[in-house]
Formats: sequence, C-alpha cells, structure tokens
Amino acid sequence: MVKGIVLLTVTVAFLLLSGCASTPSDYRDPRDPFESFNRAMTRFNDDFDRDIFKPVAQTYKSVTPTPVNRGITNFFGNLADVTSAANNLLQFKLIRAGSDVGRVVVNTTLGVLGFMDVASNLNLEIYREDFGQTLGYWGVGNGPYLVLPFLGPNSIRDTAGLWVDWTYLDPLAYLELGKWRYAFTAVNLVDKRADLLGIKDILAEAALDPYEFTRDAYLQKRLNAVYDGNPPEEDFDFEDDFLEEEDFEDDVPEESG
Repeated sequence: MVKGIVLLTVTVAFLLLSGCASTPSDYRDPRDPFESFNRAMTRFNDDFDRDIFKPVAQTYKSVTPTPVNRGITNFFGNLADVTSAANNLLQFKLIRAGSDVGRVVVNTTLGVLGFMDVASNLNLEIYREDFGQTLGYWGVGNGPYLVLPFLGPNSIRDTAGLWVDWTYLDPLAYLELGKWRYAFTAVNLVDKRADLLGIKDILAEAALDPYEFTRDAYLQKRLNAVYDGNPPEEDFDFEDDFLEEEDFEDDVPEESG
C-alpha cells in the first residue's frame, strides 16, 4: 500500500513536471519546481488530516493508556533501529551501526520485543538513518522538493529512499504478515500522528506561509541529517551581499561649519 502510494506520487509528479516548472511565471524557489502540485497535495493532506487522520489519532490517544501508547511507540522504534543499522552499515559508519544493533538486541530481549526502551537507559544513542540519507551520503542530490499524499514533505531522493527502506530494509518486509503488514503500517502512522497532536495548530498560527515554513524546515532538517548535524557552509561573498565601505561614505552628509 505505502509502496504503491510512493510510486504513484512519483509518476504523477513527473507527468505534471512540464506544467509546474516550464512556465517562467510559476518559477519561484529552485528547490521547489513542483510548487503548484505540492501546494495542491498539501491542501489535500491538510483536508485529509483535519477530517480523518487527526480525529482517528485523537481517539487513539484518548482510549490508549499512556504506558501502552509508549510501548507501541517503542516497538516501532525498535524496528526503525534495524533499518537504521542497515543504513549505517551502507555508509560505513560502523560505530553507529554497532550502537543500532546493540539497541535492537537489548530492546528485543530485555525490552520484551521492543515495547520497553531499555537501550536508551543504557545511553545507547538513537540515530534513525534511512536510505535517503544513505543516498545523500554517497553524493546523490536531494532533487526537487515533493509532497507525497498522506506522507507529506519529501524529495525525489528521499522518496526513492522510502521505497528502498520499506521494500528491502524494513524487518516487516521479511515476515509472512500478508495483509497484517498494512495493519502494522496503519497503527505506526496513527501512533506517530497522535504524538504530534497540536503541532500543526501551532504551525498554522506561527508561520505566515505554513507551506514555505514546512518546506524550508524539512529541507534544512534533511541537509543536517545527511551531514550528521554538520552541513557544509554556504559560499558567502561579502561584496555581493553588502555595500562596500565607500558606498556608505557617499551617503554620509558632510558636516557643516
């Protein structure tokens, strides 16, 4: 289901490429050539969230005891550590991969299949590497910003990364779950949405343009993730961005007397 959504969105985005990016009047941010499509998809996601997803998440949170809610979050976090370990190995970050594997072993055993996060109490750090970051680590560019249906902010590179993670690096992909995998995915998404209740309301009130704010925040977050929090500094040309000293002097009136 999720894999189909990703593939469908990429196909639609490329079909709309000429209409969204070829008209000079539509050109704005070079990172966002699909802006018309992305804004339309954002409105669709916002409507879906308001009418369906958020009410379901609110109901889920209200009927689920806090310890159970936390346990479900920990369980899916333990599965994410497996995916993270694989991606750290693909990036040759062996120490981080070892930490991920240690988290999985500790939480799966002492943490009862991951429902308790014992590893964090042992100071084993959470990394959450994904294949989009792996592609970025090996030099693959982010590509255009892309909003996916139901899944929200993304990019062409990270959409491909999602497909690889869910198809090959997600532990659930190797279990004979059949339709149960869709149920696991649905519970995971609802659980994540329940943990974010209230954030969208704050965003809508704080940002003049929530779409641009979300886009810029996402792209900056992913840049930091690829470079492990130390992205390269952008080129800075003082003369291009600021007036030279003599330009200021020309504007200063001479003292009289």
